[in-house]
Formats: sequence, C-alpha cells, structure tokens
Amino acid sequence: MIKLSDSLSIQITIHKYGSHAQPPKTPQSSKKAATTNPLKLLPISLKTSKSQNHSSKDSHDPQNLLNQTIIHLKSASLPLTAVTLPFFLHPVAAGGQFGILEGRSFALVHPIVMSGLFLYTLYAGYLGWQWRRVRTIQDEINELKKQVKPVAVTPDGTPPAEPPKLSPVEAKIQQLTEERKELIKGSYRDKHFNAGSILLGFGVFESVFGGLNTWFRTGKLFPGPHLFAGAAITVLWAAAAALVPPMQKGSETARNLHIALNALNVILFIWQIPTGIDIVFKVFEFTKWP
Repeated sequence: MIKLSDSLSIQITIHKYGSHAQPPKTPQSSKKAATTNPLKLLPISLKTSKSQNHSSKDSHDPQNLLNQTIIHLKSASLPLTAVTLPFFLHPVAAGGQFGILEGRSFALVHPIVMSGLFLYTLYAGYLGWQWRRVRTIQDEINELKKQVKPVAVTPDGTPPAEPPKLSPVEAKIQQLTEERKELIKGSYRDKHFNAGSILLGFGVFESVFGGLNTWFRTGKLFPGPHLFAGAAITVLWAAAAALVPPMQKGSETARNLHIALNALNVILFIWQIPTGIDIVFKVFEFTKWP
C-alpha cells in the first residue's frame, strides 16, 4: 500500500514540473554529459579558430599542394594538346602525309649523328690499336730478351763487384716494359669492346633511319654512291663484330681481318662525306622547319 505522504509528494512533483517534464538531473549526470561532449561547452569563437587553423595547415601541406597542382595540370592538358597537335601534324614538306617526319628537323638528324659516329669510329680504332700494342710489345720484349748476352762472372762463379752498364738491348727492353705497364693501366681492351658495341648498335640504327627519312620526305629512295656506301659500311660493321669470338680465342687471322675491315670502313666513311654534304644542301633547299 502507498502511504499518504508518498502520494502527496508525487502530486507536488507533477504539479511543479508538469506531467511531461523530466525530473532535475543529478550532479553526477551533468558531469557525465560535460565529459562526453566537451566541444559543446567551448565558445563558438574558439571552435571557429580551430577550424580555420586546420584549414590553413591543409593549405600549407606539401602533399595537398601537389595534389592540387596535378588537378590543375590535368585540366589544362586538354586545351594545350588541342593547340599543339595541329602544329605537329601540319604538312611541312612536299607530300605532307607524315607531318613533321618530312620536315627539316628529322632530315638533319641523320647527318649530325653520322658525323659523330665517324669521329667515334676513329676513337674506337685508336682504342683497338692501343690494345693491340699491349700484345705486340710483349712479343717484342721476348725477341729482345733472346739477344741479351749473359752477365760475365769471376772464375769462382760470383758476379762482378760493379754491375755492368745496360746494353742498348737491355735499355730497350726496360723501356718497352714500362710502356706496356702504362698501356695495361689504360684498360684499352674493355674500352675498345664497349666502343665497338656502341658503334655497332647506333650505326646500324642510324643507317636504317637515314633510308627511312629519305622515303618519308620524297616517297622513294635514290640509288647512288651515298646509299651504296652506307649499306657497305653497315655490312662491314656487322662483319667486324662477327670476328670477335675467334679473336678472343687467339686467332691472329681473325684479328688481322678485323683490322682490315675496319680500315676499309673508315675509307668508305671518308669517301661518303662529300655526297652527304650535297644531300644536306638539298635538304635545306626542299624542306622547311620544323
């Protein structure tokens, strides 16, 4: 049974707060709300300053700046391509089907590269000759040693007190020995091998590119001294490189043939220069930039 005092207190509470009102919160519940929602207790100005500081940090973040830059570049790439594409596809030569491939820029690539390859051929030949000297000097030293007279000794078999002066043959042996040591330090064998590999790769590529460029510009090839000499030079490069395996096995015949083929290559290169200059003049006459 409910006591009269209890029912009276309930009625007083309902009358004070209303039928739908909640009873007042205890201090413990208010403390809990304050701890769970600390931002609700902060002033509005403090919240705003924190959000502004956060946005300013994002604006100075390098990763964020990089992402924004990439987005801007992506948006600008399409109009930039639309502007530059007609320039590259514009017909600049007689035919015009291949655009810039028929222009003067691509036509001058071949003579410029081949001029560099000619000088590089001479450099590769110098390296090969120096490596050959390493081998031939040793043969000379061995032959000179056979001419050295034995050192005179006393009757009891001991050498003389004062060493004899060097003979001209011994002085030559000493000179060649020092020269060979210096050549070995130069690592001419590896340098010559690397130079030959580069010359073979770039030479064959540029020879084919020269013929293709002529066809791009004119629609045909022109059989003549320059074309035939260029084809012969390309074949000589390949033939000289094919002799490397027997040369590494010590074949003197392969070495001599390697030298002969490369010497013929240089002669053809020199003979081809005047015809190449004539072609360059025609390029300037019949083509336009780029």
